[in-house]
Amino acid sequence: MKSIFKNVWPYQKDAKNLPVADVETAIPFYETVLGFQLVSRSETPFKSALLERDGIQIGLAENGGDPTQDGCFFEVDNAETAFAELKSNGLEQDKPNFTFQNYSRPFKVFFVIAPDGLCYCLGEPQ
Repeated sequence: MKSIFKNVWPYQKDAKNLPVADVETAIPFYETVLGFQLVSRSETPFKSALLERDGIQIGLAENGGDPTQDGCFFEVDNAETAFAELKSNGLEQDKPNFTFQNYSRPFKVFFVIAPDGLCYCLGEPQ
């Protein structure tokens, strides 16, 4: 079963400018595990890629930023379905370790650390 990614909010400034060391090495995780599709690539002002899933977009960029200090919050329609989908897509994480966190409202959430170091929180409104 496929979950729906409904919204994205970056931890830092820009969900379309997430820092990675190597765009080409990072893309397969986003396509295979997270279910994004490559929309476009660019070489200027630095190497980058735009990815899309369910109408939301994120961008990976070799912009010199620290990926361990960035990422996004994805609102999903169902947190359990989202974890099951990512796990079936090859996510190497045994358990979701669901927690409840309050943002603009309560969310049931789990976290995923991408191989590039970016951290993602996936959450379902409660």
